[in-house]
Amino acid sequence: MSILNVVVVSFIIVACLCPVLIWGLRTLRLIQPIRTELPADHQAKLGTPLMAGIILLVGIITPLISHPSIMTIFLCCTFLLFSLIGFLDDFKKAAFQDPSGISGKTKLYLQFTCTGFLLFFLYRFHGISSKLLEHGDFQIVLPISVYILLVLLFIVGSANAINFTDGLDGLLIVVSIPTYFFFFAISNQFEVRLFSMTMIACLLGLLIYNIYPARAFMGDTGSLAIGGSLAFLAVIEKVEILLPLLFFVYFAEQLSVIFQVWYYRRTKLRLFRMAPIHYHFALKYGWSENKIVTVFGFVSWICTLISLFIWKYML
Repeated sequence: MSILNVVVVSFIIVACLCPVLIWGLRTLRLIQPIRTELPADHQAKLGTPLMAGIILLVGIITPLISHPSIMTIFLCCTFLLFSLIGFLDDFKKAAFQDPSGISGKTKLYLQFTCTGFLLFFLYRFHGISSKLLEHGDFQIVLPISVYILLVLLFIVGSANAINFTDGLDGLLIVVSIPTYFFFFAISNQFEVRLFSMTMIACLLGLLIYNIYPARAFMGDTGSLAIGGSLAFLAVIEKVEILLPLLFFVYFAEQLSVIFQVWYYRRTKLRLFRMAPIHYHFALKYGWSENKIVTVFGFVSWICTLISLFIWKYML
């Protein structure tokens, strides 16, 4: 099957099966508990089914069937393992109506364990280069042990940064589609191009039901999987030097949380009305969810296109 055929099939599968999944989640009462400190418009979302990100796992079966290479299996396993971690968190939230989910320590332990296993597999069967930058005669090369340690921290940190972005209807989907497109555009590996376009197709299929007002939330089941897969794609394609720009929206979301906590502990005042920062735009400036999603998506596309230009013509 060509990439186009896989993309079309994946989109149709996700778009057609989502209503069935939503009905099942609603029937089982696996719904999103809403934190009391969130704005009033979020309280109105009480009762919305959670864990719709499960449908993305169904969508990525298509590239496995059409092109079952080691790299395709690795990318799909990466998505699956991070999705399972998110599922455990979502299930506790939904089944016990506990907005906190599993503990942060447990989640980090599982993320580091899965990332370590996946990095070992990648190193063993694909190889990992510790070269960060090569431009003419100039190179930045780290010892492999140092590089793997830094990559381990980067992947877990990036997965959580991307997870923070999933706070408004359709936000993470709209922001992550340009990032997947970047990897499709730069890669010389057929499997990476296939996986990236399949993810775009699956996300578009889910967006039909996740756009405001959302009929279902993807939850950590989807957002952590997106985060883990994007972080590993960055490692595979060796674009670490571009990540501050390419992952700008995700890092801004994560840093807003870090700075908020740090500033509050020092001053007992809030740096933002609420963190992650997308809530700040809603509470301070009165932006609607659709406006925030549109602006953040636009910023993500701009960062992607600039990153693509730098990669193609300057590196």
